[in-house]
Amino acid sequence: MGVVTVDFDGTLYQGNSFKVMFQAANKSFGIKQWAVVSSGIVKAADAGLIKGKNAFRMHFFKAFAKSFKGMTNNELEDFFKRLVAMGKEDAHHGLIHKIRGHQRQGDHIIVLSGALEPFLKAFTREVDLDVHIISTQLKIDENGICTGNIGAIVNGDEKVNHVREWINYQKQLGNLTPSEAEETWAYADSVSDVPLFRFVKYPFVVNPDDSMKKVAGKQGWPLFG
Repeated sequence: MGVVTVDFDGTLYQGNSFKVMFQAANKSFGIKQWAVVSSGIVKAADAGLIKGKNAFRMHFFKAFAKSFKGMTNNELEDFFKRLVAMGKEDAHHGLIHKIRGHQRQGDHIIVLSGALEPFLKAFTREVDLDVHIISTQLKIDENGICTGNIGAIVNGDEKVNHVREWINYQKQLGNLTPSEAEETWAYADSVSDVPLFRFVKYPFVVNPDDSMKKVAGKQGWPLFG
């Protein structure tokens, strides 16, 4: 038994989450919501040019979070169900099969991603995966209403920090033995996941681009699939 982390974008989900968010919003948003999103996307594009992909992702999710302000949990759930319906054909079924194999062995599965948590919850329900989720939080107030804010983006070193905290907490609860906590896997796709690959005992690179293939080759990390 051990702990298995699975990235979402580009790994468990092989589609373009930014694209399907636009498609779902196009069917749901009014003029005011689109104005909020459009303004945020311009900022995201500018930030991406200057600071790179992670900065773009942060501003993109912030823009969409603002457009969700005032929505109830039920309204959010409906939106993300539509999102999943548009993108579920891009699920990595080979990886899903592998995850089920880990579960049969008693491993703990964590879907670990910078994507918004409601998207991951809806997606994992759709593909019938019972997993832990560690991802970017969409803030909800005590009345179940979206505040329009998000938590810290779970990416890069933050993934390692969250996994380490989760493992330590499960050890305190008695759900993981010290030896089980050392048996760690990671399935992910990008250079931003290098800190996670270095943290775990068994790294597997999924759907890598050319730059990630070079990194994996140098490190001796196996490719999945």
